[in-house]
Amino acid sequence: MFRPSHESLLLQNAEVNRLELPRIQDDNELEALKLSGALLPIRAGETLRFDPRLDPSRRYCRPWTRDFVEDVSLAYYNRFHEQIQVNSAVRTVKIQKKLRRHNRNTAPADGDTASSHLAGVTVDLQRRGMTQQQMHWMEHYLFYMKALGLVEPEEERHQWVFHIMVSGHYSEWRETQDIVPVERPEAAQPNLADRTMPMQLEAVPQPVMLQLPELLQESEPTRIVASRAE
Repeated sequence: MFRPSHESLLLQNAEVNRLELPRIQDDNELEALKLSGALLPIRAGETLRFDPRLDPSRRYCRPWTRDFVEDVSLAYYNRFHEQIQVNSAVRTVKIQKKLRRHNRNTAPADGDTASSHLAGVTVDLQRRGMTQQQMHWMEHYLFYMKALGLVEPEEERHQWVFHIMVSGHYSEWRETQDIVPVERPEAAQPNLADRTMPMQLEAVPQPVMLQLPELLQESEPTRIVASRAE
């Protein structure tokens, strides 16, 4: 559904430039941003886990990106009672160059198509191991967020992840929301053609909760084979 493309990389970098964020060069810059609070730790817990291979020093991201990760992992857990896995978050230019030496499909470390991981606005969420239903759910969730201009997602086939750049507008949008839908397994799925059927919403006891559309099941979208978002 979300084809990796040159245009997508340009959009991701345009948002990084709009926010005037630096591309983090090395570990010294990374640690300075952590100390200043510009980068926050992603919190593992009941709804979220890390790929154990991800260096703990790189389990960080921008505050609005962390908000997004916590929101989507909560919604996913409420639906499937399973955790979402974070495979990658912030990176330095040094790390990106190393990755590119081993995989030429990896985005470059500089220029208009540089990896948005370098600004701390992007996370990779694992697709491998998800059922068809779970992948459809994620695709619908991301489709809605992209339509609002809040994320720029790509489905990577080589790494089998959802590569998701989160816009700085996410925090502003989030403050306007108050409820999040929780799909009840026993509830009948609404028909896409039946627009009169109300959404089934249930408040979730969280400090900040989001109002999202009912995530409807549709036929399987076309799978994309190309990959160049890392």
